[in-house]
Amino acid sequence: MSEVQKEQKAIKEIAESYQNIQQQLFKDLSEEFKQDLKVWDAEILSDNTIRFKSPEILFDTNSSDLKALFIAVLDDFFPRYLDILTNNKYKKQIKEIRVEGHTSSIWNNTTREQSYINNMSLSQNRAKSVLAYSYNITNSANNKIFLENVFRANGMSFSNLIKNNGEEDIQASQRVEFRVITKAEEKIYEIINKLQ
Repeated sequence: MSEVQKEQKAIKEIAESYQNIQQQLFKDLSEEFKQDLKVWDAEILSDNTIRFKSPEILFDTNSSDLKALFIAVLDDFFPRYLDILTNNKYKKQIKEIRVEGHTSSIWNNTTREQSYINNMSLSQNRAKSVLAYSYNITNSANNKIFLENVFRANGMSFSNLIKNNGEEDIQASQRVEFRVITKAEEKIYEIINKLQ
């Protein structure tokens, strides 16, 4: 077997492993949260991103302070989410758990450039607030150590707007997402880079 064939086989095996992990994680998350998603105004995307969609529950305008309703959601959601991710079938596969803060492009009385910067700061602070609260409600010392190695806060500003009929959906763009990045993705990129 040539080197190229070996690398192609390795990519295929990693891709299949990644797909199996993604599918099983989607199944486990969906089963765990099926009764809660509607109440939380949340959804699980096909890449296992959990999206909290209701800006009026999450934060006040231009604030990174968690609202009481979102605190109640996190109190219910995060321990259960962490229980799934720290299960032996996933824990060693996880490279990052990202809390992503997203905003709309709106920032009154500024240029688009300044709006981007202002919203970047706001989205980063919101992601940090969610991360800090989630970390602080984690009771297990082992889980805290795990989080210290994989838990990240990312402010996205309006770099990933949600659109409706080609137009920015201002309300839907203001959201918080929890994303899992697996080590399989990293390995695939390494192999692809070697092939180039």
